[in-house]
Amino acid sequence: MHTIAAPAPAAVPATASNRATANTPPRLQDFDVIGGDTAIVEALHAFGAGDRVAECSELGRALGSAEGLEAGFLANEQPPVHRPYDRGGARTDEVTFTPAWDHVMRLAVEHGVAGAVWADPHPAAQVARAAKFIGVAQVEAGSTCPLAMTYACVPALRLSDEVAARWEGPVTAGVYDPSAAPVGEKAGALIGMALTEKQGGSDVRANTTVAEPDGADGWYRVTGEKWFVSAVHSDGMFVLAQAPEGISCLLVPRRLDDRSANGWTIDRLKSKLGNRSNPTAEVRFDASRAQMVGEPGRGVRAIMAMIGGTRQDCVLGSTAVMRTGTIEAIHWARHRGAFGRPLAEQPAMTAVLADLALESEAATWSALRLARATQDAIAGDARAMAFRRLAGPVLKFWVCKRAPMHAGEAQCRPRRRLALEREVGEDGGHRGLLGERPAEGAAVAGPVDRLDRPRPHDGGGAEDAVLPGAADHRHDRPHAAAGLPDHLGERPVEPHLGRRIGAVAELVLQAVDRPVVA
Repeated sequence: MHTIAAPAPAAVPATASNRATANTPPRLQDFDVIGGDTAIVEALHAFGAGDRVAECSELGRALGSAEGLEAGFLANEQPPVHRPYDRGGARTDEVTFTPAWDHVMRLAVEHGVAGAVWADPHPAAQVARAAKFIGVAQVEAGSTCPLAMTYACVPALRLSDEVAARWEGPVTAGVYDPSAAPVGEKAGALIGMALTEKQGGSDVRANTTVAEPDGADGWYRVTGEKWFVSAVHSDGMFVLAQAPEGISCLLVPRRLDDRSANGWTIDRLKSKLGNRSNPTAEVRFDASRAQMVGEPGRGVRAIMAMIGGTRQDCVLGSTAVMRTGTIEAIHWARHRGAFGRPLAEQPAMTAVLADLALESEAATWSALRLARATQDAIAGDARAMAFRRLAGPVLKFWVCKRAPMHAGEAQCRPRRRLALEREVGEDGGHRGLLGERPAEGAAVAGPVDRLDRPRPHDGGGAEDAVLPGAADHRHDRPHAAAGLPDHLGERPVEPHLGRRIGAVAELVLQAVDRPVVA
């Protein structure tokens, strides 16, 4: 056991400012965000990506360096700016970013956190990519929104050969290219989603945006307004609109092949809580040219090909929140003394830290297990497909709902005072806190630090995602019935846990049999 002697009071003039830093933990930096996480490393080995640990650690060290962590802070302290017009008065709708944003995005994209994983032949590429995503999300959460959507879009792109031929190459290239150019001229591309409208929210059937055929070349013209569009600077947007056949999914490019704007204008950027680095906007489409994705009139089915991936990344992002809170709290408690010994050795504190670590590790293993199921489903494993369709919405609901409570507990530790220094001005006022609406899952109405900023796509719609996900799974009941015991593991010796696992399995099978009321 380590003991810490209380420092003798220093004799200082009565007018001296109290700037003492004794018993204050050092800044947590210059560490490996991924390779230094035992739970992630063990899960990588368990799920087939053990030979990718060194590659993941390379990114982890870059993210956990002083430069990487500083970039995460600066990207939020200097949020993006909407410049609707150029100096000559021409409409441009540019969104400009601090170099810190570009630093994080380039690291992530070039290390395969966006779409490059779909071109990676490694048999556990999805697992390694999931570990990297957790690392990025701990340092700068706003970037994970365009990263997640660009990753998740590939299965939807492949629903249309012409769309895939045009977009899949740049999306999966692993190149960060922020230039405002047509996709045919870009080395890399980012993809977003524009689904939400004022009157409908999650009920996309209430959308009033329309898509009308534009000639015989298979293109359409999209006209309408979208209320909450994140990563609005993306090179292309998936849009749900009312086509003659019904609600349909279309891909709207930001720039046309002649480099002209595509009728896509930004009314304003949202002033929001949560992360501020990711530009979220109100958008208008005015006869914007677009290509159909999937079958006309089957837009919800098409966009669901993308939602499976974003659900997974919601789990990964919330897991990162838990990991950040855990390591910050442990770091503080190990270096802060009270009553003669480190806080971490105080029994009450030890119990709290153990609870934080246990839940963080459970989320980590669950998240990477989900990524393993994604890998197996791509290879055609029917059981993995069934498991992923069931586990995705359930884990999204549970892990994303637990993350704010876990973060709140971690913030109750004394280390909270140190974390606030980046967000409190010299006058004691909080910078950049209040907005017009609580946007993107921000659950804490307090100073924003690395715990409060994340959750870019965690909380919103979590409940809505569970019922459709489980309902869609009803057609896979034979695989669910056969595979669920395998995924839950053999019945443990401990009888109480065994009974609970059996009850969960039965509830799941009852749920997927239950008819769904539209």
